[in-house]
Amino acid sequence: MSHIYLYLTNGTLPEDKAQARKLRYRSARYTVINNVLYKRGYTTPYLKCLTAEQGDYVLREIHNGVCGDHSGSRSLAYKAFRQGYFWPTMHQDANSLVKRCDKCQRFGNVPQIPAERFAQWGLDLIGPMSQGKGQVKYAVVAVDYFTKLVEAEPLATITAAKMEDFVWTHICCRFGIPYAIITDNGRQFDSELFRQFCTRLKINLFFASPAHPQSNGQVEAINKIVKKLLKRQLDKAKGAWPEKLPEALWAIRTSYRTSTGETPFSLAFGSEAVVPVEIDEPSYRTENFAPKPNEEAMSLSLDLLEEHRAHANLQNEAYKQRVAWYYDSRVRHRSFRIGGWVMRKVSLATKDATEGTLGPSWEGPYEIIGILRSGTYRLRDSNGKTLGHPWNVEHLKYYYK
Repeated sequence: MSHIYLYLTNGTLPEDKAQARKLRYRSARYTVINNVLYKRGYTTPYLKCLTAEQGDYVLREIHNGVCGDHSGSRSLAYKAFRQGYFWPTMHQDANSLVKRCDKCQRFGNVPQIPAERFAQWGLDLIGPMSQGKGQVKYAVVAVDYFTKLVEAEPLATITAAKMEDFVWTHICCRFGIPYAIITDNGRQFDSELFRQFCTRLKINLFFASPAHPQSNGQVEAINKIVKKLLKRQLDKAKGAWPEKLPEALWAIRTSYRTSTGETPFSLAFGSEAVVPVEIDEPSYRTENFAPKPNEEAMSLSLDLLEEHRAHANLQNEAYKQRVAWYYDSRVRHRSFRIGGWVMRKVSLATKDATEGTLGPSWEGPYEIIGILRSGTYRLRDSNGKTLGHPWNVEHLKYYYK
């Protein structure tokens, strides 16, 4: 984009008339502020134009930095865009980065919507995990069904009293008393103490079916994301998960959700959060903050917030229909070539018992050295050792080097 910058700053044009005309047309959507090139966005005022090197830094910081969530390529590129950055190959670069991320490959994944935000929460437990500081080895997780905002707290014990304290402190005192809480049939929730607490505050307490815990699907899905983020951030230091939990929650709150088309933070509070990458690589809104215009913009945002959330509700319903169709129709045949590299599902026999639920989902990589029949392969590890028996494609996925 240097040619656009040169044209806007000193009028430099290519000698070829067609190229010059094309450059004038493209430059109409760009401007220079304080010697920095910006693109005029359709949904954001200005997008700071970055070089490929700057763009790579931004993507890596968003993907696996302090508040990185190792999201997919679409969410990664969209988040960079929402933070106020632009370069011509951002979607392509995001896809390339995610595709080759070792942790994304190693830890990959083997509703009724309430009428308003914070009205209905899902509640569940994660653990036991590796024991952390303060002897904590569990986490209680709550998810708002409308905004997808997540709250969590590390715990050493999981008693009914702890659940009551969590709901009061992290939900009621922050977001108001909810209409309903959905949880599983654990003794912590299905207890006289917790039932009396909900009755006293007139909270409707619903339980997911023991035979079908997915009926509390919102919090089940978030639990998977939380564990995935902790796995990728901690690697071998599993005992440090309580210190990393706030960063994992921040990453979830500030990440674009396909189901709503928004971030949980923006649906909950009406604006996007400022994240660390905007401090190290300043965006337009951090470089040009002015109290008065900001107050006016926030007032306008509040006027449009009801429509904004209604659109997110419709988006969520449409997304659920697409997901249902996808799972009903999904049939995919996978095959690998000799010489290719794959990851193998971690089994109970190979799982490290000391890592608990924070252990990796995949191990490897392994090189394919033979095909016995369709869907069955012989593997060799990176040290040259051939595995004792063949593996079916069901337990394998491609590894990008």
